[in-house]
Amino acid sequence: MGASEPRRHEGSAGVPATQRAAVLHSARDVRISSRPVPTPAADEVLVRVTAVGVCGSDVHFFHDGRLGDWRVEDPLVLGHESGGVIVAVGDDVDPARVGERVTIEPQHPSPTSAETLRGEYNLDPEMRFYAVPGTDGAFQEFVTIQSHFAFAIPDSVSDEAAALMEPLSVAIATARKAAIQPGSRVLIAGAGPIGILSAQVARAFGATEVIVSDLAESRRQSALSFGASRAIDPAQGELDELRGTLDAFIDASGAAPAVRSGLLTVRPGGRVVLVGMGIDELPLPISHIQNNELIITGVFRYANTWPAAIALVADGRVDLDRMVTGRFGLDRVADALESTADPTTIKSIVTPNS
Repeated sequence: MGASEPRRHEGSAGVPATQRAAVLHSARDVRISSRPVPTPAADEVLVRVTAVGVCGSDVHFFHDGRLGDWRVEDPLVLGHESGGVIVAVGDDVDPARVGERVTIEPQHPSPTSAETLRGEYNLDPEMRFYAVPGTDGAFQEFVTIQSHFAFAIPDSVSDEAAALMEPLSVAIATARKAAIQPGSRVLIAGAGPIGILSAQVARAFGATEVIVSDLAESRRQSALSFGASRAIDPAQGELDELRGTLDAFIDASGAAPAVRSGLLTVRPGGRVVLVGMGIDELPLPISHIQNNELIITGVFRYANTWPAAIALVADGRVDLDRMVTGRFGLDRVADALESTADPTTIKSIVTPNS
């Protein structure tokens, strides 16, 4: 078997009828429950989950019972950054896929929506997405997903990296929106997981200067260790010297002051990409945007990113394993969600089957 070929495991001799799941009932109320193991539909696979990353959206649902317009009104399994091993397949799926190690793209769009037909399936208003009210996520032992959204991974990719292909995909979608190319100079606000991943992807896409700003010294140091060429404290006025000089600004902080100051660093005709969550509304310098023809856009999830994500990790151009700073069993999902309050935390991982 070649080094780049997927490693195969034996499928389960018998998939159990029930499984353990960490279920959110309301804000801060997570309970371990027994639930039926789902049966894959004709075009789906059943995956035994090996690793799940903790995302900021999971944390919002845990703390507040809501995120934006979504509210947890019925019990919900959180977790949408996941990977595992295929243990069963639906009738229309090649049974040879049983045993594949996979990374999961946690989306189920309508195949006939206008957005899907345009290739922008992430914008489908009828999307069923892991860990959004109405669709359970991966803080459980088994999940189903359409077979084309279960991507085989090579042996060189770890289970934890398989899970973190999801936030990496956000960073790839962001870099594409920012039009990063060889020679680009980029500012990224926020050195959390998406900021650090955006810095790694910007480097992989050829950016020659990747500047990361964050108020926390520990996070600035993390950004430098993951390839940022410079890390600055936005409270110290260092952004002023960058005004009008950079090709792109990526906000991964969700902080209004960061957006306002960051967009002023972009050169005429440059791009501003908003990926951080937290702002509903903020005043913008419209005349500055118009006079400099700045292109401002948002990022909502991703589309057609998984092959690129797998290739970047397998080639060693993005390091996901080193981002893992904590590991928790299914019984400690609440602890995993609380761990993100520590500024030294980059990524916490839940292992449902450990």
